[in-house]
Amino acid sequence: MRAQPAKLRPLRASSPRERLRATLHALGPGLVSGAADDDPSGIATYSQAGAQYGYGLLWIALVTTPLMIGVQLAAARIGRVTGAGLAANLRRHYPRPLVWAVVALLVCANTVNITADIAAMGAAMQLLVGGGQHWHALVIGLALAAVQVRLPYARLAAILKWLCLALFAYFIVLFYVHVDWPSAIKAMVWPDITLDVDTLTVVVAVVGTTISPYLFFWQAAQEVEEMRRKGRRPLLEDPATAAGSLLRIRFDTVSGMVLSNLIAVAIMLAAAATLHAGGIVHIETAVQAAEALRPLAGDHAYILFSLGIIFTGLLAVPVLAGSAAYAVAESFGWSGSLDLRLREARGFYAIIVGATLAGTLLDFTPIDPIKALFYSALVNGIVSVPIMLLLVLLASNRAALGRLRLGGTAYVLAWTATLLVTAAVGFMLVTQLRA
Repeated sequence: MRAQPAKLRPLRASSPRERLRATLHALGPGLVSGAADDDPSGIATYSQAGAQYGYGLLWIALVTTPLMIGVQLAAARIGRVTGAGLAANLRRHYPRPLVWAVVALLVCANTVNITADIAAMGAAMQLLVGGGQHWHALVIGLALAAVQVRLPYARLAAILKWLCLALFAYFIVLFYVHVDWPSAIKAMVWPDITLDVDTLTVVVAVVGTTISPYLFFWQAAQEVEEMRRKGRRPLLEDPATAAGSLLRIRFDTVSGMVLSNLIAVAIMLAAAATLHAGGIVHIETAVQAAEALRPLAGDHAYILFSLGIIFTGLLAVPVLAGSAAYAVAESFGWSGSLDLRLREARGFYAIIVGATLAGTLLDFTPIDPIKALFYSALVNGIVSVPIMLLLVLLASNRAALGRLRLGGTAYVLAWTATLLVTAAVGFMLVTQLRA
């Protein structure tokens, strides 16, 4: 192992500074998962929604926030209670061919997402510093693959946590645009919903990029990594610490998911206030949104938007590749941890490097990254259905989690999210077939 277990911190802090430090220390897997959800693919989808429908789809954030919280709480609970990741638990309780099929879908979706994200990062770099988009993408992809292999878990987790600050660029953008706040608030709380094919496709894309399956695997795995790093035991073996651990998970997860959806709202507001208001209703990438902002909102908004694409990509790509590696390693019973050296977990790191480089090299093929950005969100929406179903069944399974199984409000929210995503994807597919 690369790092020694950290000493347990006191549950109560004696001064405001210590209380703040303890609060920040409690943020981790949930915060990073929420922030990673706002990747360049997500930025593109939210920009499209704002450009095409103005303030009309802001209401989605009010729906997805509690549903994200419920599903991510289920994933985090599985990891912390059992001391094993989501795929490892699925392997224990469900047929292995089913688990392998679900993991294969996840890896495919993540690779497409990595392709879209790295392409967007390369294009954003080109906007800011010039040069070739593809070569920027190649350098970024190689660097991210190397970082994930070389850095131990504690250091990588700290970097990802700091990268969450990049999301605040989209709040700052709002100071450079004119938002019609009365119209925006009205559209959010009293929406005029039209369920035609085009609108439903965008709604499913937004839901798909918001409730993303790779986040389930990542947060569960990070709870396990944090548990090991701090020298703790699974809650099934140490139930006396369950109340405090689950409270920390709840605070961390709620914070991360609320931040994630606030950023989504900020991006849609910026696009609605500038692009939609200026008659630009067709935006296919986050970079196009940044370019379109320049004449409408000025250089500051343009630069902030572009930097946001790059830094959110630096956060999201390791999460995408890492979640795929955890899922594959756990489903086949391999050693898998970011705290293991390369020689101790060759298969695990092979998936990380393979997914990152495959996504990078696909940027050099005729595959259109513009379409990949939007359709990666649609793929995530479709893949979410079987994964969410298994996740909620597992989280509420007494044989798996004992008396610490998911219940109460989180249980209701997780099932509501699963049924809503299933209905939205099913309705979209049926409507598309009839069109």
